Amino acid sequence: MDAEAPSWKEKLSRFAPGLPALLAYRRENFGADLLAGLSVAAVALPVGIAYAQLAGFSPVSGIYASILPLVAYAIFGTSRQLIVGPDSATCALIAAALVPLAAGDGSLYLSLSLTLTFLTGLFCIGASFLKLGALADFLSKPILVGFLNGVALSIFIGQSGKLFGFALEQHGILPRLNEFLSKLEHFHWPTLGLSALSFAVLLFGPRYLRRLPAALLAMMLTGIVSALFDLEALGVATVGKVPAGLPALHIPRLPLEMMPALLADAAGLALVSFSSMMLTARSFAEKNGYEIDADREFSALGAANIASALSQGFAISGADSRTAMADYAGGKTQVAGLVAAASFALVLLFFTAPLAYVPVASLGAVLMVGAWSLVNIATLKALWRFSRTEFALSMLATLGVVAVGAVQAILVVVVLALLRFVQEASRPNVEILGEVPGMAGIHPLRMHQNATTIPGLMLFRFNAPIVFFNAPYFRRQVLAAVNRAGPELTCLVLDMLPITMIDATGYYVLRDVEAALTARGITLAVAGRQTEIEVSARQRGLDASEALSRIRRFATLRQAVHAHTLEQAASAAG
Repeated sequence: MDAEAPSWKEKLSRFAPGLPALLAYRRENFGADLLAGLSVAAVALPVGIAYAQLAGFSPVSGIYASILPLVAYAIFGTSRQLIVGPDSATCALIAAALVPLAAGDGSLYLSLSLTLTFLTGLFCIGASFLKLGALADFLSKPILVGFLNGVALSIFIGQSGKLFGFALEQHGILPRLNEFLSKLEHFHWPTLGLSALSFAVLLFGPRYLRRLPAALLAMMLTGIVSALFDLEALGVATVGKVPAGLPALHIPRLPLEMMPALLADAAGLALVSFSSMMLTARSFAEKNGYEIDADREFSALGAANIASALSQGFAISGADSRTAMADYAGGKTQVAGLVAAASFALVLLFFTAPLAYVPVASLGAVLMVGAWSLVNIATLKALWRFSRTEFALSMLATLGVVAVGAVQAILVVVVLALLRFVQEASRPNVEILGEVPGMAGIHPLRMHQNATTIPGLMLFRFNAPIVFFNAPYFRRQVLAAVNRAGPELTCLVLDMLPITMIDATGYYVLRDVEAALTARGITLAVAGRQTEIEVSARQRGLDASEALSRIRRFATLRQAVHAHTLEQAASAAG
């Protein structure tokens, strides 16, 4: 019987997973989604403006990057709670990538940003078609924590000048730190006072005014003080005039002479923003009891970035604080994101005038407090206790950001991830197994002091596939174990359960090991994956191989032990 043809909803969900949910929206959810969307907008407005400053753009760009991307994600995303928008790590990467290329040309900087954002979106969509959603798991927790710690340090140093009322011209963490220390004596008292007020609101607001977004409150309060006392006339830097109206759609111009650099930066930006987004999306999906599709999330992030580029925004990612606000306020669906987008549009149409009085120092304070959320000291402490190697990898990622900058550090981070994978896979744990009195099954000798081996038999476990980069190590470990066992050894059984793959190099090494054992009068046997081994051998034309035909096969280790015991008994009786 033919399978039923997919319904129109199923066809639509393959292209735009969020659209069927929006079309089938339940009205009873609107009250919660409306409140959540307004709460998200209240948190995201000051953050978006601040992150635009961090990335080197006009404040209004932060609002532009918070409208169409939310609409695109609502259509193409699979998370019910995730809010996309400007992100501190992403903005730090944009600035680090584009400042050297633009060389002080503001119009070129904006053009390069739109191109970079558009290319990042294309990379994300291409990765989705190639089913590369697993890249979310590629950057290990220690390496990602170290990278974000480095980015946070970069933001702290970069925003410090705004708090004290002077500009930092140098690029890179160490040069900026040196410049900050040299200019510290020239601080501006009114600016420093507004910075202190902003920090007071940001730190104590959540404690005493829990229902009011602290960042919005800090921005409003310092803006009012700035306007009432005309602090701009005293030298306090403010946001200035913000153009009213919705952004005009704009197709980015691709500067061909800078494409190689932009392509490399876009690839790194896509990897980091997707990894960061998936951490947020997965945590809230798990909290609320549903699943997300990593490959479709890659595509949704790409669509959101392309929407941002077309509407004169900049590269975006998942926003953890704003997602947390949507969840905390009871948001049920992506309609909360659409409400937030509509709120931003209303601000652009009717409420841009008050933004002109907001001090830049207040935005710097918002960024510093936001960057502090990237710092993860607790995980570093846990890594120190759990594994000094993992701790060292995390610190190396942080030092990479400090030494070579955030963009170049992506390469450092990827290399560290590859090296860690190769190190783990090329030198896996090797265990000799035995029986433990009073316990069923076969167990590693190193885990049990009272474990015993079976006379004449060695149960050998190699905890990894046998492939080109670890096959020589496998051979050395087998022969070393045989040498330690002595002349009484007559059979070695290889536990096949952890060996999920054997490539061509692994096959030839296994053949060499079998020949070396045979020369010593030792039989090589394998236990587990019997059907897989037989099917693989037939498909590759290896079932008639002399080496393979000499390797005995058992369904389980216990079956191999039983057969060996019977043979030993028969030999003794004979």
